[in-house]
Amino acid sequence: MEQKMKRGKLDPLVLPNRLTLLQIFMVVMILYMLFMSFEIPLAFRAGFGSENGSYGFHTDALPMSMPLLLEEHKEKLQVRVPRGSKMQKVSTLSFNGSFSDDSELHKVARHAWLAGKKLWGEVESGKVENFVKVKVENGSDKCPNSVSVSGSDFRERFKGVMVLPCGLTLWSHVTVVGTPRWAHAERDPKIAVVKDGDEAVMVSQFMMELQGLKAVDKEEPPRILHFNPRLRGDWSGRPVIEQNTCYRMQWGTALRCEGWKSRADEETVDGHVKCEKWIRDDNDHSEEWKATWWLNRLIGRKKKVTVDWPYPFAEGKLFVLTISAGLEGYHVSVDGRHVTSFPYRTGFALEDATGLSINGDVDVHSIFSASLPTSHPSFAPQMHLEFLPQWKAPILNVNVELFIGILSAGNHFAERMAVRKSWMQHMQIKSSHVVARFFVALHARKDINVDILKEAEYFGDIIIVPYMDHYDLVVLKTIAICEYGIRTVAAKYIMKCDDDTFVRVDSIINEAKQVQSDRSLYMGNMNYHHTPLRHGKWAVTYEEWVGEEYPTYANGPGYIVSSDIAQFIVSEFENRRLKLFKMEDVSMGMWVEQFNSSRPVEYVHSLRFCQFGCIEDYYTAHYQSPRQMTCMWDKLQHQGKPLCCNMR
Repeated sequence: MEQKMKRGKLDPLVLPNRLTLLQIFMVVMILYMLFMSFEIPLAFRAGFGSENGSYGFHTDALPMSMPLLLEEHKEKLQVRVPRGSKMQKVSTLSFNGSFSDDSELHKVARHAWLAGKKLWGEVESGKVENFVKVKVENGSDKCPNSVSVSGSDFRERFKGVMVLPCGLTLWSHVTVVGTPRWAHAERDPKIAVVKDGDEAVMVSQFMMELQGLKAVDKEEPPRILHFNPRLRGDWSGRPVIEQNTCYRMQWGTALRCEGWKSRADEETVDGHVKCEKWIRDDNDHSEEWKATWWLNRLIGRKKKVTVDWPYPFAEGKLFVLTISAGLEGYHVSVDGRHVTSFPYRTGFALEDATGLSINGDVDVHSIFSASLPTSHPSFAPQMHLEFLPQWKAPILNVNVELFIGILSAGNHFAERMAVRKSWMQHMQIKSSHVVARFFVALHARKDINVDILKEAEYFGDIIIVPYMDHYDLVVLKTIAICEYGIRTVAAKYIMKCDDDTFVRVDSIINEAKQVQSDRSLYMGNMNYHHTPLRHGKWAVTYEEWVGEEYPTYANGPGYIVSSDIAQFIVSEFENRRLKLFKMEDVSMGMWVEQFNSSRPVEYVHSLRFCQFGCIEDYYTAHYQSPRQMTCMWDKLQHQGKPLCCNMR
């Protein structure tokens, strides 16, 4: 009883204590929530940074919602408007008086600058835009559903290239009627290997190519499909059909059909094999056929009818060849029989195939193309560009650690859009601690220049270098990158890359920071003791380069220099003391070597600045198509690893 009485006296005291603890806990939670509601917006407004500009995140991967959160508060950030009341879209590099008559390259540069200056004035005044509108309204550039050309017109009027005004679309087809010429003696060592006794090799071959629009002057048009039947064979000694593509003047891996049917386990193209079988003169199976014939007759097996097709082309024999565009690739049939299928490879779209070229040992009788697209090519940029606010470039009043200048051709709308949607969404670029800009020269097509201006005005990330684009003058864009990097953004480091280069921003900055701040820096995938090619397509004459070796230089797809080197380059150019060379990466190596004679430069070599394609744990990856760009960015975001994407 006494114990029960004591327990009864304590029970009323226990409940109030519990209630008091619960109330205290609830008050603490309310205060905590109020504190967090005020603290989180302040943290976002500060950009996750500290007073010295350091970040709380040091990774290339970024959560999906981060760009959106930064974008929501972008209007609250202070905007820096350099050089006047408008955002800069034209390079301020002074070309006037910077070219001499000492070299052929300087003469070409002056001509390109004068022509570009005049054209750019017309673009800004609206004359070109009005010209393009009138041209479209008058119907002079309509896209016909079909185009046909006779053999005589193809040779004389069109000089071996039939124009497909608006390219191709799904299930478009082109039919060519022609006759291969008889073989001729070939003594050119580039094509034929001279036999013993100085007897020439007999050659009969022709090339049919679907070509794209040239990005710059002098550069050869891209080969979207290169179809090359070699009737007398090549080094293999057997008739062969070789197919390939040429993307950014780089040939891919050839697909060779040599008479063997593609393996059963090899991937198909829209259900078709890549190579069909034809009769080979080294494999007539005559002995095998005799043995099996007697065996089949002995056991009473019914004869199975098989058809062996010959090589689809013969000298002096008429052929009808049709190329059709499927879902997965191009399909080629000759005289009604499927011969080969070639899968789509690079970042080219079907509408990029704006020309059909045929040359070699063939007489063309007629060409007919049908099921062509009916939309005007001036609308093509609208298919690639996404005019949305989240893709605009922020220009913030902060210290810039790294400036990235991206070389881009005028008609590379898809490539620029892919860069904006991938690695240019990095947190350090969105906060302008790293700034990236495209450097574009003027295009030969006036309507493209109008589209470039509209693109520059909306996105704010294009710097127009006002000269007519030319393959040998890419070096001028590199100088313009240096000028913009030191005068407009005052960056510590300046990087140059191409619009098909994927850049891991954090890795680049971390690598540069490994070098002492008081040292000049030249970083990239270095080439040592390279010699000029004196023959062939990429030949360099002794007038262009006297020496037997190039200086040490970093490959062009991606390299970094410190701001003092960039300052030296711009100063030398404006004082007409800078030597220009048509290979811009070699030019940079030459300029750094000259700078190195007065102040030590630390050369940093890394294979992670990938020259061809993509490697594991890359810093930069080259020759990446728009699809690969967005794929690699998605992998960085979701998996946090620098992984390659192999699709095109």
